[in-house]
Amino acid sequence: MRVAINLVKNGEASACVSAGNTGALMAIARYVLKMLPGIDRPAIASFLPTHKGQVCMLDLGANVDCSAENLLQFALMGTALVYAIEHKNSPTVGLLNIGSEDIKGNEIVKQASELLRQSDLNFYGNIEGNDIFKGVTDIVVCDGFVGNVALKTTEGLAQMLGGFLREEFNRNLFTKLTGLIATSVLKAFRRRVDPRRYNGASLLGLKGIVLKSHGSADAFAFFCAIERAAEEARGGMLHHISGHIEKWHHACQQKAREVP
Repeated sequence: MRVAINLVKNGEASACVSAGNTGALMAIARYVLKMLPGIDRPAIASFLPTHKGQVCMLDLGANVDCSAENLLQFALMGTALVYAIEHKNSPTVGLLNIGSEDIKGNEIVKQASELLRQSDLNFYGNIEGNDIFKGVTDIVVCDGFVGNVALKTTEGLAQMLGGFLREEFNRNLFTKLTGLIATSVLKAFRRRVDPRRYNGASLLGLKGIVLKSHGSADAFAFFCAIERAAEEARGGMLHHISGHIEKWHHACQQKAREVP
């Protein structure tokens, strides 16, 4: 991992993709590459399938405790990532909360909501957990504790549903024949929710592109992670993150000058 990240730092590689230990990869990347100016903490971001396509969700476990400013920075980085990957000029940002009303949530989430409204981001507002896979927004922002729990819950639910389907189709001869008839539908469904297509979590906020692949990834899944890294490099993600952060700090400075 250190060798690969050194190649990124020296400009010999555009990105690093590793299936190694997440904590070690994050620590080495942060030590070698350093943080982008204006970013306090790195965030883990990944894409998840939705009814309308896919959604970018962050943070997924790098930061258990976050400030409102951290959540704003996550939104800025997520916006840059979606622009680099999907070329959306103004992707919508949703703040994960226990309700859509402004009065819901803890103080940090309420403060983050206010900061997001003051920013030039396309802030949709608060969203709930059941909105994630509806594709209500292009980006979902939360702290690493909530994000990791949501991600692991999703993975567990998907495995359970897959197991239920296998059990029901193998229950007797009739259900096995039904499964054969529905083979094409099942294959299409499997392709649509195949987790391998979404392999590769981006470590955002670093002065370089680093992606964490799942440790059990097969060749196809690892290819998807490499392709994601290439898309981030081609799309100029680091440049867009820096641009969003610079614009936000400029707006804050201008607002401070206007205060009597």
